Amino acid sequence: MAPLLFVPRPAPGSQPAPGPAARLRRGASTITCGPRDNRGPLQRGRSLSTEAILAIQSLKRLTAADRSPAAASAATASALGRLLKADLVAAMAELQRQGHWSLALAALHVARAEPWYRPDPALYAAFASSAPEGSGDDLDALVEAFLEEKARGGGFVDGEEDVYKLTRLLRALVAKGRGRAAWRVYEAAVRRGGLDVDEYVYRVTARGMRRLGLDEEAAEVEADLAEWEATISPPARDVLDEMRAREKSKTKASASASASASAS
Repeated sequence: MAPLLFVPRPAPGSQPAPGPAARLRRGASTITCGPRDNRGPLQRGRSLSTEAILAIQSLKRLTAADRSPAAASAATASALGRLLKADLVAAMAELQRQGHWSLALAALHVARAEPWYRPDPALYAAFASSAPEGSGDDLDALVEAFLEEKARGGGFVDGEEDVYKLTRLLRALVAKGRGRAAWRVYEAAVRRGGLDVDEYVYRVTARGMRRLGLDEEAAEVEADLAEWEATISPPARDVLDEMRAREKSKTKASASASASASAS
């Protein structure tokens, strides 16, 4: 015990000398990492708000015992009528994902009464893609309602329509075997509406009509394509011919590679 009495005590107000680890921590700088591009933050799962989730659950409870169209319309108006635009659109998509297509259709009727609603081809393309088997008549009626809404709003206006969304709708209808409905959309948008579309729209529609047995309609679309090709400028025509030649060469190369692989 005696040697401990002679240990030197630090002077008042002095600090002990820092160790190597403390000196290293004090000299280190803070490193931060931010986003390296313009992408938004990653999200897991579906982006449904709490209001949308509760509204969907309430709607499914209200229609559990009675799935008639009248009951579905009343329940949808009660459960989804107060949702904002983003929540209502998300609720429609979620109902389609869960297989409740009739309830999603009732939600669409609620959306039609909102002041922000516009007949969007992408919205109807999503309904066409998610339509269950045996709902062909309902899908045809949905397309007729879409065309009536477009006609009341001034029709398909060139420069204000998204050709990509129109193509999605045409492809979805053809995939569901609704050739007549796809033809009515094409006729209203391109032939009567005068919408300026690209070659892809013509070819998708013509192939779809031909595959579904509508040869007369397919011939009319091909005639429209020939007329469109005659009106494009020579530089654009040269680029188009070059793209077609490149596509043909790729097809021939892949066919020859497949033939050589099968022979070996």
